[in-house]
Amino acid sequence: MSKRVIIIGAGVIGLSTALHCARKGHNVTVLDRNPARRDGCSFGNAGMVVPSHFVPLAAPGMVALGLKWMWNPESPFYIKPRLSGELFDWCFKFWRAANPGHVRRSAPLLRDLNFASRALFEELAAETQNEIGLVTRGLIMLCKTQHGLDDEAKFAAQAVKLGVPAEVLSPAELAKLDPGVTMEVAGGVYFPKDAHLTPERYLATLERLARQAGVNFFWQTEVSGLEIRGRHLVSVKTSHGEFPADEVILCGGSWSPLLAREFGLKIPIQAGKGYSLTLTQPRELPQLCSIFTEARMAVTPMGNTLRFGGTMEVSGLNENINPVRVQGIIKSVAKYFPKFSPEDFAGIQPWRGLRPCSPDGLPYLGRTHKFANLTLATGHAMMGMSLSLITGKLVGEIIGGEKPSFDLSLLSPDRYA
Repeated sequence: MSKRVIIIGAGVIGLSTALHCARKGHNVTVLDRNPARRDGCSFGNAGMVVPSHFVPLAAPGMVALGLKWMWNPESPFYIKPRLSGELFDWCFKFWRAANPGHVRRSAPLLRDLNFASRALFEELAAETQNEIGLVTRGLIMLCKTQHGLDDEAKFAAQAVKLGVPAEVLSPAELAKLDPGVTMEVAGGVYFPKDAHLTPERYLATLERLARQAGVNFFWQTEVSGLEIRGRHLVSVKTSHGEFPADEVILCGGSWSPLLAREFGLKIPIQAGKGYSLTLTQPRELPQLCSIFTEARMAVTPMGNTLRFGGTMEVSGLNENINPVRVQGIIKSVAKYFPKFSPEDFAGIQPWRGLRPCSPDGLPYLGRTHKFANLTLATGHAMMGMSLSLITGKLVGEIIGGEKPSFDLSLLSPDRYA
């Protein structure tokens, strides 16, 4: 049965959800607060599809590491001190979640979701003659120090036990695997099942396919209220009028908590600001994407360009660019890729985006108990791109009254209610 589906948010999660719902025969409308030409979190990220990332952000050791880093404004992680009850509450919940038991419960689900999403990316690439620029050659975790390599080798062993292929490589083996770039590292771990794509091309493809499937888009449209009857949302009131709804899906990214309040819901999310810089004429061009392990930086070749991205800055819904954070990225590049220098980044305009981070590092995905026709799909943090297609598929199943392909109990939007 066709339903009137209202999706709030046109980032990568919203677009994927819109496409899957429309292809199931629903009448889909997408509302977004931004103009059609937007540059949000989905656009300037590293574009990685990562079955290797099965450990949630809230993991053992992250609290201590965060406390160590947060005093250095150039470090990979920084919390801007501010009087905020929501920030304190989020930090407390993060601390409680950062334990081995949480990782044990979460890792198999994140692994399976990422593998399922990767398969959907391959299907989309085949459908569109690879408009999205998908490259399935794997990812390398590059380690500058022997200590870092030892830690990654332990993680690789854990990955193999979980069915995620991983291989520890020497500098010589890395040079043979990717001869396009000079590396100065102690070694690395190769994850052959990871992949990468070009975010801008991927988002444009999703939007084009969604429009072809009949999706309507309303830009610069702010949600101002709701019409509620019992446990049902009847319509969404906006700056562009009222939209009747049989189903409402919240895909608002870092703005989701503000929107959730309109629904009388509490979903703890902090915006984790990340930055990237893209070289259009890089000195060297690697063929594989990589992560600088100690610097927590991602490096992705996208066609003939090369994107460097990183940092996690928790400073509220603040989209200002902090030049000190950007300098931290630039300084790290030459430590791993010695042919590059800070001068290569002169005149490059930094991009920034706010990633929606839940306290336990898991997205909010599923229906709420409060309303019978409200579904949440948000809080994916750094895995929004990687999990976008499987998220859209799962929401399509939920809206259609089907049993979801995966057990989503760990991702319940009501887990902090």
